[in-house]
Amino acid sequence: MAADKPIMDVMSVALGGMQNAQSILQRTAEHIAAVSPESSDAVDLSAQMVAMLAARNQYQTNARVIQTADDMQKKVLDLLA
Repeated sequence: MAADKPIMDVMSVALGGMQNAQSILQRTAEHIAAVSPESSDAVDLSAQMVAMLAARNQYQTNARVIQTADDMQKKVLDLLA
């Protein structure tokens, strides 16, 4: 159905954004976990926390996009039915 293609494209983009946010969260968690108290390697916890918060916001925003696209698709199907 031609009307579904733009909605599916939006969902694909949002899903990609969610996957990107998940990988940022994973990398940030690994950076924090890799530092031991005895090591001289410093991790800027404030920068890591900012990165985690930004990734969380990115994930939530993309989840809202998917929810909105799903709602729009349901409305289109209701109009066509």
